[in-house]
Amino acid sequence: MNASKSSKRWLQEHLSDPHVKRSREQGYRSRASAKLLEIQRRDRLIRPGMTVVDLGAAPGGWSQVAREAVGAGGKVIAVDLLSMAPIAGVEFVQGDFSEGEVLDRVLERLGGAAADLVISDMAPNMSGMKEVDQPRAMDLAELALDLAQRILAPRGSLLVKVFQGAGCERFRAALKSGFAVVKTRKPDASRARSSEMYLLASGFHGQN
Repeated sequence: MNASKSSKRWLQEHLSDPHVKRSREQGYRSRASAKLLEIQRRDRLIRPGMTVVDLGAAPGGWSQVAREAVGAGGKVIAVDLLSMAPIAGVEFVQGDFSEGEVLDRVLERLGGAAADLVISDMAPNMSGMKEVDQPRAMDLAELALDLAQRILAPRGSLLVKVFQGAGCERFRAALKSGFAVVKTRKPDASRARSSEMYLLASGFHGQN
């Protein structure tokens, strides 16, 4: 009964959410697009001609925003374990990018070039138990950082979702050791009760 009531409340909140309505009206596939659009307006992290790699891309809301921002001269490579309906101008790689074969396909799409920006809105399937969910979420953030360190061009950037809690400050310190500037972003489109936030790391030092 409690689970049913909770599900109904979530559905009612979701359907009445102005960010959900606006995303649908603007043709975006997910509410998450509003978060990236807000960060983009503030930081201008995606610019025409850039090469962007979108991790955990399905259903494609962030890839849509990135595709519009990079323009005809840019490139967007989307990666996810789940399948994703095609988006014009977006190259999709399905699989676990931490596995060698999938990473090779990402590198193939890059065509020997480096990425200017890696974006990650990845989150684990939440169990509701913070002691379980938090380590999983930080593992995903660390995987995103590991890939960024492999494929980013010098002075490139990483935008990654994290959740406040154990391991977050250690992860922030790791970003500061590899990037010139690390900023915290909590878009209005992020639900107030959620501990999610985004770390924007720019000025990648490049591989040592």
